[in-house]
Amino acid sequence: MLIDTHCHLDFPEFDRDRDEVIKRACDQGVTSIINVGSSILSSQRSLELSLKYQNVYSVVGIHPHEADSFDNKAQDAISRLAEDKKALAIGEIGLDYFKNFSRKTNQLRLFLYQINLAKKLNLPIVIHTRCAEEDTLKVLKEAMPIKAVVHCFSSGFEFLEEALRLGFFISFTSNITYKKADSLREMVKLVPLDRLMLETDAPFLSPEGFRGKRNEPMQIRLLAEFVAKIRGSSFDEIAKRTTGNAMDFFRI
Repeated sequence: MLIDTHCHLDFPEFDRDRDEVIKRACDQGVTSIINVGSSILSSQRSLELSLKYQNVYSVVGIHPHEADSFDNKAQDAISRLAEDKKALAIGEIGLDYFKNFSRKTNQLRLFLYQINLAKKLNLPIVIHTRCAEEDTLKVLKEAMPIKAVVHCFSSGFEFLEEALRLGFFISFTSNITYKKADSLREMVKLVPLDRLMLETDAPFLSPEGFRGKRNEPMQIRLLAEFVAKIRGSSFDEIAKRTTGNAMDFFRI
């Protein structure tokens, strides 16, 4: 039994064969798929998918790339979506100073608003951070206590240590399979099993051997097998523990 804790089935890359993608995942033992919003429209579609497919669950939120367009209308919209009983968490939210599609001040404002919304609704958050670890930790420390998972972990050892100290979960994607990802593989070994989750981030970050092709939730099995190998664990143990963590975190 496996759970893909972060993907984007609402994206147009899946419009032509979404039913088949979900079936292929089920055939590989993926019992649940967490679809994560990245904008108002994406979050709306995420909720719609959770209504249509029994094994798809919804997370709603606005990605930092969208921060410059965050206004009162968007604030009201994401608040309404977050109150939907199908919304399991707020995400993906955070800071992205790598691409800087939105101004830092606006990213911080959006991040804080959504953290406070999550706390108000007693929902966990799904964190996106890229080249912004210092500010991300500062914001999160001031907002504690909060339940969070760092999605698509690709930061350094110091950030990992701080995130674990704050009680956060750590989620890895198939970028750990890439030939130059030695440091990430070392960090996979450091995360306690009770804090570990797995994701595809589909349609992005296909595993080594599939790079350049669309990723999809069925590849979570390959990722779990890879994690088991580098940790010296059995596949069954990794599947059981990461699935249990996801079920507890998202209250499935």
